[in-house]
Amino acid sequence: MRTLFLRRGVVALFAAAVSFGAITKAQAETLRIGYQKYGTLVLLKAKGTLEKRLAAQGVDVKWTEFPGGPQLLEGLNVGSIDFGVTGETPPVFAQAAGADLLYVAYEPPAPTSEAILVPKDSPIRSVSELKGKKVALNKGSNVHYLLVRALEEAGLKYSDIQTVFLPPSDARAAFERGSVDAWVIWDPYQAAAEQQLQARTLRDGQGIVDNLQFYLATKPYAEKHPEVITALVEEVRAVGEWSKAHPEEVTAQVAPLLGLPADITLTSVKRQGYGAQFLNLQTVAAQQKIADSFHQLKLIPKPLRIQDVIWTPPANVAKAP
Repeated sequence: MRTLFLRRGVVALFAAAVSFGAITKAQAETLRIGYQKYGTLVLLKAKGTLEKRLAAQGVDVKWTEFPGGPQLLEGLNVGSIDFGVTGETPPVFAQAAGADLLYVAYEPPAPTSEAILVPKDSPIRSVSELKGKKVALNKGSNVHYLLVRALEEAGLKYSDIQTVFLPPSDARAAFERGSVDAWVIWDPYQAAAEQQLQARTLRDGQGIVDNLQFYLATKPYAEKHPEVITALVEEVRAVGEWSKAHPEEVTAQVAPLLGLPADITLTSVKRQGYGAQFLNLQTVAAQQKIADSFHQLKLIPKPLRIQDVIWTPPANVAKAP
């Protein structure tokens, strides 16, 4: 009788804890997404279709904005978010640092949505003239690889320039006051600098980098919730396909969210790649090439094997061709 009474007491206390919010289903089943001021996740957040779809699975969605890919991946690494999007380079640095992350999907190439910029009145007319100059960039971001490849193309070594590592807002300030000679940056910051500052494009990624966007998740979350990850990628793909066909509508929707004029936003929207797919062998090989390049430059301390951190979708989900 005493045992029965104690059991009933425990049940009653548990029920009371739930009713007062000490233990809630929402807390246990919240998908935390990290996004940046660009790309398809911004559009997905604005449309709200993911929230509606995941509500049927009892999953809430929480969004957190980050200034760049390295900062977002640090959020993934420390467990403050479960899923996010970055350019090609941040995952390489994160893997080298031992982060427990998995590549989930990628967007098609968008080589013109990142560039090396110089001020409108700069005497610099080619990448080769950057020798000895100060170049600002967000360390470990997608543009880091663009800089490496552009220097190689121009016959320069990485050590021939002075890198100044700054997040986008600080880099723009340095660029405006002339304390750096060039700025390597992505959209929409790129489009904003081009239109507001009349910055000149010294070299974009066309012909030397793909500038893929990768969706990543923490390994524990992806392995525990494959159905949520699958739904997420499907929703990203759907909103991306819609966005590709309706750039003006997308611009009207997201310009206020970005805090940017419509013309700058439209430029960014049109340069973005759309149509998320699960990773294929070709994409993995391209990412491996980036990892190898950074190891050769001693920017990461050890060789990496990208194939080891690729998420495998459930068997009933079609992969990219």
